Amino acid sequence: MRNRILLAAMLMSLGATASHAQAQWQPLPDVAPAPADNPTTTAKVDLGRMLYFDPRLSSTGTVSCFSCHNVMEGGDDHMPTSAGVHGLKGGRNAPTVWNAAFHSVQFWDGRAPTLEEQAKGPPVNPIEMGMPNLDAVIDRVKKIPGYRAPFVAAFGEGDVVTMDNAAKAIAAYERTLITPGSAYDKFVRGDQSALTAQQSKGMQAFADVGCMSCHQGPAFNGPPLPVGTGFFMKFPTYPETPYVAKYRLAEDPGRYSVTKDEADRGMWRVPTLRNLTYTAPYLHDGAVKSLPEAVRVMGATQLDKSLSDAEVDDIVAFLESLTGPFPQQMMPRLPPTPGDLLD
Repeated sequence: MRNRILLAAMLMSLGATASHAQAQWQPLPDVAPAPADNPTTTAKVDLGRMLYFDPRLSSTGTVSCFSCHNVMEGGDDHMPTSAGVHGLKGGRNAPTVWNAAFHSVQFWDGRAPTLEEQAKGPPVNPIEMGMPNLDAVIDRVKKIPGYRAPFVAAFGEGDVVTMDNAAKAIAAYERTLITPGSAYDKFVRGDQSALTAQQSKGMQAFADVGCMSCHQGPAFNGPPLPVGTGFFMKFPTYPETPYVAKYRLAEDPGRYSVTKDEADRGMWRVPTLRNLTYTAPYLHDGAVKSLPEAVRVMGATQLDKSLSDAEVDDIVAFLESLTGPFPQQMMPRLPPTPGDLLD
C-alpha cells in the first residue's frame, strides 16, 4: 500500500490527473510493434539473426552488427566510440540495440526513420563495415549459396534475396531484443514490493528534479510519436557548466550534421534509460564512464541543477530498477563461405 500511495503522490506532484497516470509511468510492452509491411515471423527473425551475426556483410569479413552491438551483454561495445573495418574509429558511442524497437527514429541524430532503414546504414559506412554500396552488400550475400533457403523461408519463392528483405529480416530480429519485466515494470503494474525503499525515493527524485521532461514513456526515451518523427532535445542546454568543457560535449553538432539546419545544431534523439547498468560509458561520445557521473552531468547540463550526492545515489538506484531480464540469445549457424568470397 505504501508504494501504491507513493506512486499516486508522484503523479500528483507532476500535476498528473488520474487519467494521466499511464502516460507518466508506463511499463515496457511485452511485444515490440512491427510495421504493416514487415510483420514479425519466426523465419524472418531466424534469418535476421544470421545476418546480424555475419561479419561477411563487411568489406573485410571481420565486422558484423554484433561487433558493436553485443546482445550477449548490453547491446553495445563499451568503447567510447566503436572500431570498424581496419580498426577505424567512429565519432559516436554505439547506442544499445536493446529496446531500439521502441524508438520512433534511429541513430543518435535520428537520420533513419525505422529499424529497416537503420540496418542499411552500417554496412556502407566507410568506417563501420566499409562496403562500397548496398548492391555490393546483397551481392556478397547472394554469393553464399546457403542463404537462399532462409530467405525463401522468410519471404517466399522468387527473387527474394534483396537488400530490402535483408534489412527487414534484421529489423524483425531486433524487434525481439526487448527487456520488459524490470523491477520498475512490476511496480507500475501493481507489485508493491518490486522497488526497494531507495529506488522508490529515487523515482520521486527523478520526477521532482525534472528528468521526465525528456525521459518519459515506457522506454524513458520520450513521448509516443509516429514512426519517423523523432523526439529531439538540445544537449547541452546549459553550456556554461564546466562539464561541457571537461567532456567536450558541444563539439559534435548532433542532428545538424544530417539536416544542415542551424536549428538542429546540438539536437539529439533522446536515448532510452533502460538497462543503463549494462551500457557504460555514456552520452553520444562515450565520454562519461560512470552512471553517477552521468546523472550529475545531465542535472547540470540539462536542468541547471547541481544534484547532491544523496539525490544522485537515489536516482541511480531508480535507474537500476529499469534493468529488465534479457531474452536468451542463441548464436546462429551461418552458411559456409565460398573460397573466393573475400579478397
